[in-house]
Amino acid sequence: MADYLVIVESPAKAKTIERYLGKKYKVRASIGHLRDLPRSQMGVDTENNYEPKYITIRGKGPILQELKKEAKKAKKIFLAADPDREGEAIAWHLAHQLGVDIQSDCRVVFNEITKDAIKESFKSPRPIDMNRVDAQQARRILDRLVGYNISPILWKKVKKGLSAGRVQSVALRLIIDRENEIKAFIPEEYWSISGQFSKNGKTFEASFYGNASKKMKLENKQQVDEVLSKMSGDEFEIVNVVKKERKRNPASPFTTSSLQQEAARKLNFRARKTMMLAQQLYEGITIGKEGIVGLITYMRTDSTRISEGAKGEAVSFIEKMYGKEFVATSKAKAKESANTQDAHEAVRPTSVMRPPEAMKAYLSRDQYRLYKLIWERFVASQMAPAVLDTVTADLMNGDVKFRATGSEVKFPGFMKVYIEGEDDREEEKDRILPPLEKGENVKASEIDPKQHFTQPPPRYSEARLVKTLEELGIGRPSTYAPTLDTIQKRGYVTLDAKRFVPTELGEIVHQAVTQYFPDIINIEFTAEMEKSLDDVEEGEIQWVQVIDEFYKEFEKHVKVADEEMEKIEIKDEPAGEDCEKCGSPMVFKMGRYGKFMACSNFPDCRNTKAIIKPIGVTCPSCKEGQVVERKSKTKRIFFGCDKYPECEYVSWDKPIARPCPKCQNTLVEKRLKKGVQIQCTDCDYKEDAQE
Repeated sequence: MADYLVIVESPAKAKTIERYLGKKYKVRASIGHLRDLPRSQMGVDTENNYEPKYITIRGKGPILQELKKEAKKAKKIFLAADPDREGEAIAWHLAHQLGVDIQSDCRVVFNEITKDAIKESFKSPRPIDMNRVDAQQARRILDRLVGYNISPILWKKVKKGLSAGRVQSVALRLIIDRENEIKAFIPEEYWSISGQFSKNGKTFEASFYGNASKKMKLENKQQVDEVLSKMSGDEFEIVNVVKKERKRNPASPFTTSSLQQEAARKLNFRARKTMMLAQQLYEGITIGKEGIVGLITYMRTDSTRISEGAKGEAVSFIEKMYGKEFVATSKAKAKESANTQDAHEAVRPTSVMRPPEAMKAYLSRDQYRLYKLIWERFVASQMAPAVLDTVTADLMNGDVKFRATGSEVKFPGFMKVYIEGEDDREEEKDRILPPLEKGENVKASEIDPKQHFTQPPPRYSEARLVKTLEELGIGRPSTYAPTLDTIQKRGYVTLDAKRFVPTELGEIVHQAVTQYFPDIINIEFTAEMEKSLDDVEEGEIQWVQVIDEFYKEFEKHVKVADEEMEKIEIKDEPAGEDCEKCGSPMVFKMGRYGKFMACSNFPDCRNTKAIIKPIGVTCPSCKEGQVVERKSKTKRIFFGCDKYPECEYVSWDKPIARPCPKCQNTLVEKRLKKGVQIQCTDCDYKEDAQE
């Protein structure tokens, strides 16, 4: 019989940890929380210091009974839930349910599921940290007070099934504010002049910079014509060449937020998918004879700290694989957010000696891609900076100055392994100039003026929204994925080309919350609330005080909203066509995933149709139907013939009306990382397109 009972959250972890600890330990899983606030009622006594009413979660009774049975047999119980606030709260709930003294050395935490880390953690168990428990309890109660007070008002005044929360309301506000910026944006005209130059058979590009004394902007064609009129001939003199050496430092290892952002940019993963895969890699993968091994450290963290042991292993690996010169000799301390908890390390591989290619056979495709991203980011973070030679050359023709810039990698450093992605712009590419010397003349083979218009700010992608929430101090690592999930499930936003677009329902809910609950959508207020929760964890303030200061004012707003908010009727908009089943008019309705067409004769007729959008192109397959824009089950846009199923033409790329100038077949717009390119579906014709 085992002497010790260890309780973890996940069954996958339980098997691995039991194998590491040996026969004296029995490891069982609680499968997350066993008790929580009831779903059918508020569950918070606002008249009695916000006392929470906890009950056993429906369906978890048998698990609790089994754990109680095992607890009676054990000499000692260790509570080994995850090493964050949520895990501390789970351990506290378990202690109450199993009769464990919270002041005893019952709590065990580890940042990675490896044999050494597990055994080391059991050498220093500690009491349950009630400050961390109280911080989590305060968050749970705050969210319950907000959700269970505002949601019923929204159900009564707008539509059933709606919700509002502290973090999701701010996220929705950011998306709507950005949409309003885009609508209000007035494009401004500007021009550029680029030139193609050659020297000794090598071509390079330079762009108009200004005159001999200052930089100039070109705002209209008249200014462009004035510049061109000042130029004589095609010869330019190189009047200045500046060569510099520039160092580029690697990115820090991943935090939860930066992992979600980079996985979205480079792997096209949604935040929820990233966290699901990271959980699998953390809990353990069966690796041949080694058995189940945790491949990464705990994935919910806002720290970039790395243990000395992990650094030492990385240094040995880098030196062996790439050479001593690739090892970082000194590394500036990464800039941490003011809200960083630093409870445990950054997200990194548990051992750098398990390179992705060696693990590939044991991982699914997506597990492998995410592990490779984490492994490469960590290894690169411990490598030497890249060294680039940069060149800036000024070319003069009369009083007109053009400037050419270029760079060349002198020493790749960390770039040999990994380069961080960028939002809303192309990743940096080297533009190499031929050797240029001051006093030399070069000839322009082409001078090309182009008209441009300023673009509105881009809509939020998942990566950019997560980054913005983090920068504003809204939410915590564990909240981002479920928050983005919720605003989509509620129908407040949709994704269009991987960017968030608010729906009509989202606008209505936001307007109601803004009018009657201004603090809930106030960014500074919400960030300050997060700071207060951190203060609870640090023991600087009592959780009841934090709740009370919020609720006294909030309660007044709830009463006013309930009495004064007018009922909002979302009217059905005529669709302009009749139902093919019963002949009644079709209308646009608002559903969970946005607008759709439905018969106005509901419930007698239940006919519904997806909204299709013609793009003004004749079907290239049947030559009779029209190509329309549709959405797949995963909300990805594709194009098909409106004669489907008679015509089965489909394409992920958008066809365009004009034929290929080379072979007269179909041209399509293909979205690439560098932008949009027009390509022929039959020949090799390509051209760049302006988005």
